[in-house]
Amino acid sequence: MDAADFFAEHLDRNPVLGIFRGLDPQDTVDMCVRAWDFGVDLVEIPVQTPDALPSLRAAVKAAAERGRSVGAGTVTTVEQLSAVREIGAEFTVAPGLHPEVVAASRRAGLPHLPGVATSTEIAAALAQGCSWLKAFPARQLGPGWITAQLAPFPLVRFVATGGIDAGNAADFLAAGCRGVAVGSALADPDALAALREAVSAG
Repeated sequence: MDAADFFAEHLDRNPVLGIFRGLDPQDTVDMCVRAWDFGVDLVEIPVQTPDALPSLRAAVKAAAERGRSVGAGTVTTVEQLSAVREIGAEFTVAPGLHPEVVAASRRAGLPHLPGVATSTEIAAALAQGCSWLKAFPARQLGPGWITAQLAPFPLVRFVATGGIDAGNAADFLAAGCRGVAVGSALADPDALAALREAVSAG
């Protein structure tokens, strides 16, 4: 499936993307289950170092048993892309725009979500065929940045990532984001309830 269709299909159902970084395999699976129970379709396991691969592998196995999708985050090289694809990741995410990773993901048929933080990067991503983009670091960029960038780039679909929680998720969705990436809020019952309310409001 093409990346735009993939992210639209999942994030239009529930605009929350779960991100679980630095956890051991069992804790990763526990957090994934919590996210899935919340209704989250997509979960990302960052693999910035090789020791995160066992957690990705455990999450992929758990996802297969539940008919869910797990992706790999912080994928910045073609070598990482190959490794996570072999494990069974169904999509990849990057903190920045890496043309070689974009090209390799397209060849592999693996949906990829590159990160952007400037108008120049957005234009470059669009030129490479990417319309779904990770706005990172979102808290520092702010909801106003999202609204401002959507004026010249109305075809972009932003997923706000970095510092997003129950307190600001609704602001980013209201600014025009099609998704918000959340981590620790999915572990706190009170924050989870607030996040559910924020998503409904957004």
